[in-house]
Amino acid sequence: MDYKKLAKILYPDAKPVCYWEEKYPARNLPEGAEVTRFAPSPTGYLHIGHFFQCLCNSFTAKNTNGIFYLRVEDTDKKREIHNSIDVAIQTLHAFGIEYDEGVFEYGEQKGEYGPYLQSERIEIYKSFAKQLVAKGRAFPCFCKKAVDFEEIEERRAEELQSNETISEHDDVCRELSFQNICDKIENGEKFALKLLSKGKPEKTFTFHDIVKGERQVRENGKDIVLMKSDGLPVYAFAHAVDDHLMRTTLVIRGEEWYSSLPAHLELFDALGFERVKYAHNPVICKLDESGNKRKISKRKDIEADMRYFLKSGYPSPAMIEYLLNLANSNFENWRKENPTENINNFPFSAEKITSSNPMFDFAKLNDVSKNYISRLTADTVYTETLNWAERYNTEFFDELKANPNFSPKVLNIDRDGPKPRKDIAKWEDVINVWGFMYGNIFDENYKSLDDYEINDCNLQDAYDVVMKYCEIFDYSNDKETWFDKIKKLSSELGFAVDNKMYKQNPEQYKGNVALVCEYIRIAVTGKKNSPDLYSICTILGDAETKFRTLKFAGLIEKSGKIDLSKANCNLNKNKSRKFILNRVSNAIQELKNN
Repeated sequence: MDYKKLAKILYPDAKPVCYWEEKYPARNLPEGAEVTRFAPSPTGYLHIGHFFQCLCNSFTAKNTNGIFYLRVEDTDKKREIHNSIDVAIQTLHAFGIEYDEGVFEYGEQKGEYGPYLQSERIEIYKSFAKQLVAKGRAFPCFCKKAVDFEEIEERRAEELQSNETISEHDDVCRELSFQNICDKIENGEKFALKLLSKGKPEKTFTFHDIVKGERQVRENGKDIVLMKSDGLPVYAFAHAVDDHLMRTTLVIRGEEWYSSLPAHLELFDALGFERVKYAHNPVICKLDESGNKRKISKRKDIEADMRYFLKSGYPSPAMIEYLLNLANSNFENWRKENPTENINNFPFSAEKITSSNPMFDFAKLNDVSKNYISRLTADTVYTETLNWAERYNTEFFDELKANPNFSPKVLNIDRDGPKPRKDIAKWEDVINVWGFMYGNIFDENYKSLDDYEINDCNLQDAYDVVMKYCEIFDYSNDKETWFDKIKKLSSELGFAVDNKMYKQNPEQYKGNVALVCEYIRIAVTGKKNSPDLYSICTILGDAETKFRTLKFAGLIEKSGKIDLSKANCNLNKNKSRKFILNRVSNAIQELKNN
């Protein structure tokens, strides 16, 4: 076979490979610097597993003073989804992932080693395909299973998992004569270019995987497709050529590619390239309903799509911290020792990537995120929540934006102390934790007595407490004075001021001061549990606090579940329900006038 002549027939206009080698010279980087990449395909949203790989590549390059670039593998035109790369890039930016060169938003490309869209590198692939043919390491295959694009796609997963021994019957096109090939081309028959493998699968060789360590791997035993009949390369061929010319030193990719490693290594050798280092990181898993471990699924799991975390409002640094903890087991201790250190200073190591499949755990993610948010200032929490709400909750955004001075005060409650509250894991939680502080939201959520967290058996005492509290509350009081008034109120209404005495003789009292505060809290917030009650009332102010207590009392009165004649407060006990409701109405009008 005259392979050089065949190469000229198959790829007559292809440039010599030396042209590309000169165009893309070795990078001038310090010793030990790694060149890594993230190479998404435009076939859907950014999967958490792909983001995990991206994160590992990014931190590896950063910590070795190397280069991190983004290359788009867009040669599978049939599965391409419009605008999905822009969505992926925007998602990366939203999580603070930056890269040095590659494809940016709206198709912009930066860097000396482009183009970074594989669909724009076809000329390059043809040069190296021609070289392989000329060396007798590739041949045209006219078989339907190789030529038919859909057939290739259907067999894709199977090919990745298999490494069958070659026999003379495996591909008859291996044995075609030069004249046979020429005749078929002249007849217009389509062909795919395949690697002519020289591997012997019964033999093994030692391979060092950065994550897995030393492994014995069988030699490749398949004539894999390199170029499809439409002239576009498959992943195996394109990634080998691109990683070589872009001078990639380390490829961190998913565990699912490990089975194809022998073919990829043989291809590097056949092309005469220095092999890149590979790190096959584990697949992120979860427990299903039956308690069985499985991969996170695109179709089944909301957490598969990284946009879910943005929509929920998880802070980007918290999400990064959580995933770094899955990647490097030493991250958690590092964070404990360096609680305020910038996450970019974490000494990430590809060699320390866990080799076992990590389990995604929302509870752990929430803990990490709560800790992160608890360290932020109220102003920062306000700004971040405002930015999130502008995109995902316009009604809450309007509330926040209309209260730029009020909101940071709310968010600062229980934040400045040595043990700040940790009840916010994501920005959407701010609505659940603090929504009651905003009048419109409070009014919407607490329209009837059923909306309040209180039992009917406590309504009589709760009514007395909140009516009395409405009379004594003064938002200008300091906390000590405020609490002294609460204790006096408690004593007057038959509640124990001394908790020890209450525990010794509980039957002598209606309850203790804590129960009194609970009734007030329910009236003001609708909940039995909330942040500091004094701070809530003083920030809400006199009119709003009294309005809420009167509204609550009015709902109790309106329910008919108490005996107003037994009300233990300074009201004239002969006054009717109408008097109570009028007070609520007057309080509402007072708020409107103010």
